[in-house]
Amino acid sequence: MVDLKSVIRDISDFPKPGILFRDITPLLQDPAAFKKTIELMAEPYRDNPPDVIAGIESRGFIFGAPLALELNCSLALIRKPGKLPWKTKSATYTLEYGTETIEIHEDAVKPGDRVLLVDDLLATGGTMEAAGNLVRELGGDITEFLFAIELEFLAGKAKLTGAPVRSLLVY
Repeated sequence: MVDLKSVIRDISDFPKPGILFRDITPLLQDPAAFKKTIELMAEPYRDNPPDVIAGIESRGFIFGAPLALELNCSLALIRKPGKLPWKTKSATYTLEYGTETIEIHEDAVKPGDRVLLVDDLLATGGTMEAAGNLVRELGGDITEFLFAIELEFLAGKAKLTGAPVRSLLVY
């Protein structure tokens, strides 16, 4: 059995002093650990998979794509502005110092689709909250918000309403 926390690297003072960064790259470099992560993330949905997995740029793609294959459902991409080639919907949200915008193709989620929103890390929750708003604007029903890692002390879960939040590893 792979201890997933043992393959997450802690990096002090990144990206700025006082921050302890949880680095997933060693997990991705370890095929057994990465495979186990995807299996554990997929397990709760095997008997009732979503219609769509929506992954947030860019690390949400890393987990979302293999989950979509594992659960035999479609993959919707939520990206930064100007990266998607077709008609999009966008949502702007507030960060600590300014705002950010994300977009999704208008046809990525259809009304009534059951959508599992996926990202690598839950910190303050702003990006995932905006992604949830986009999915709902397209008529999707969010089944859950799913993360590989949650930084519980940042209380990002409080921003995510209307569906359960599930995190594989909690710090």
